[in-house]
Amino acid sequence: MPRMPVDEPAAPTSPEPFRPRPPVVIGLVGGVAAGKSTVAALFAKHGLRHVDADQLARAVSETPAVLQQVAHELGPELVRDGRLDRAATAAFVFRDPSARQRLEAIVHPPVRAAIEAELAAARAAGESVLLDVPLLLENGLVERCDHVVFVAASDAVRAARAKARGWVDGELDRREANQATLASKRARAEAVVHN
Repeated sequence: MPRMPVDEPAAPTSPEPFRPRPPVVIGLVGGVAAGKSTVAALFAKHGLRHVDADQLARAVSETPAVLQQVAHELGPELVRDGRLDRAATAAFVFRDPSARQRLEAIVHPPVRAAIEAELAAARAAGESVLLDVPLLLENGLVERCDHVVFVAASDAVRAARAKARGWVDGELDRREANQATLASKRARAEAVVHN
């Protein structure tokens, strides 16, 4: 008996590239644990250069100069085995606004410089950028954006995500208290992604 032809599964298609001319900078805002990283990854699949301030901050916080400053300004117990103890540092600075300001004074300038370098490189390459910066409104980088997208998630979803990260009760609220309100972020955005 002759074999029946079998349709081969279609090869997966790549997402359509997003290449507007001139290139644009899209800022991403939203609440803590709203899923901005997930949305950012979707944008990156379409060819946008993903400038991730958290990733840049992690790299900056591992440099010897920053580690030395953190140990001097905030305490040597926050630096262990030549690395920043991120959990201990977060617990400390989110309890003490003065400590948070001192940490930001150490880390934010080199992170800002790295973001500016990424924007310049993207501009030189003719690439569009997704600017994923938790304090986008607060630090004025929103003014570098052509468009702003708000990532929305319910309070219950965000609380569940925070719990899955191992955060204690109230940690999400403590972190969010140091950022612009959700209402101001949403008001600044032109589009909303429900996540």
